[in-house]
Amino acid sequence: MKYADVVTPHDVSPEAAIGAILAHVGPVLLDLDETLYLRNSTEDFIDSARPRLPALLLMRTLDVIEPWRWTGGEATRDVWRVRLISICFPWTGNRWKNRVAGLAKNFANLRLMAALKTPGTMPIIATAGFQPIVAPLVAALGLPQAQIVAARLSTFADRRDGKLHLAVGALGDDTVRRALVLTDSAQDLTLLNACARPLRTVWPEARYRRALSGVYMPGQYLTQVKRPGQRYIVRGILQEDFAFWVLASIALAAVPVLHVLGLLFLLVSFWAIYERGYVDNDRIAARFEVDPKLSQEFLDSPVATPRWQPWIWAFACGAIAIVLLRWPATPVPEDFAAWAAVLLATHGWFTLYNRFDKGTRIWMFAGLQFARSAAFVALVPIGPIGAVALGAHILAKWVPYCVYRLGGKDWPEAPFHLIRLLFFVVLALLLEFSLGLSALMSGTALALLAWNLYRARQELAAALTAGRRLDRTDRRPPP
Repeated sequence: MKYADVVTPHDVSPEAAIGAILAHVGPVLLDLDETLYLRNSTEDFIDSARPRLPALLLMRTLDVIEPWRWTGGEATRDVWRVRLISICFPWTGNRWKNRVAGLAKNFANLRLMAALKTPGTMPIIATAGFQPIVAPLVAALGLPQAQIVAARLSTFADRRDGKLHLAVGALGDDTVRRALVLTDSAQDLTLLNACARPLRTVWPEARYRRALSGVYMPGQYLTQVKRPGQRYIVRGILQEDFAFWVLASIALAAVPVLHVLGLLFLLVSFWAIYERGYVDNDRIAARFEVDPKLSQEFLDSPVATPRWQPWIWAFACGAIAIVLLRWPATPVPEDFAAWAAVLLATHGWFTLYNRFDKGTRIWMFAGLQFARSAAFVALVPIGPIGAVALGAHILAKWVPYCVYRLGGKDWPEAPFHLIRLLFFVVLALLLEFSLGLSALMSGTALALLAWNLYRARQELAAALTAGRRLDRTDRRPPP
């Protein structure tokens, strides 16, 4: 992805860039993506993969694993993506060749192409894109004779070393020193600094469009729009809500492995609908709030947000979950009706929540957290200590929100995990007073306590370190 908002010493307007190209005597090196071609060739290639949903699942799996950590970092991410698409969907290359004519017609930079028609001007395409993807696109743009300097798919080194290394290796140092270089990317700063006429231009017509962004899948809005860059599915859902779903109920499961797998499908089912609440929340905020807190990704609309597909996912995954959770018994219609009621109630409550003022939302927020934390109990039995843990989890989610709404920015961030640990201990002791010590003497209780302690370890250590005794503080004034 390009960094259009970064300012460099070489920034010029499109008009100035075209004028400089017409006046330049010497080699002309042009970037391709979002410069000569007003989209991203790598993303458009991946977008050519069919069937689209499995391709999207593959890309999201890669984003979770992040194997580029071992091959040179984010710069090598696209090598992994294109290689796997080419291996798993080998017909994508042919589909790409069939698409390039239409893409070139619709997204060629016509102003820049007109300047290149001047006699004697034959550009060199210098791109971080990949040779098998770029070559047919450049030909379709009307430059079949243009020399292309592009990355190879057979190595990570080309993307790791950068465009300057590619250009010098292909063209020689003297050619680069005499060249005019036009790009839109601040990542090309080393190449710009090495050439005779560096130009960095962001074309207003250019658009970065994520591959497969028109395909719906649960979780995309949450990770790419609502909470971008936070790994929220892992940190905020799997390690929080889902962990308590499992720990609170697995001791009563007939087949633990199928139980966990069933809960996982139930989680996908629930979040397909809960995520729709986030979509509605942002749209209501954009429409009615004076100062809505919306991410830039919301304005860019990088993911699909259809109306009915989440319900298809929710009911399909819910049905699979019920079969797994009831195995080896046969599910009964009441199971499906109960889960459908949970989904409908969650959707209805979130819809109401989004349409009330922020003061009223303080109290309604507890209902949303109850749904997130305890929706699974409509199908799965839990013991008393499991109910205590879920209650502590719900209260711990509600307290920081209450503090945020009532206290505003002047209040410190609440230590969520430590608050949850405290609630769990207090409620567990009350349970022991009510039912006796046997209520706490179980593997479930120990597992829940251990998980709460583990998650709160840093906040607990910080609180213990910050504590000080007033009766041992030297109160004498300084001399």
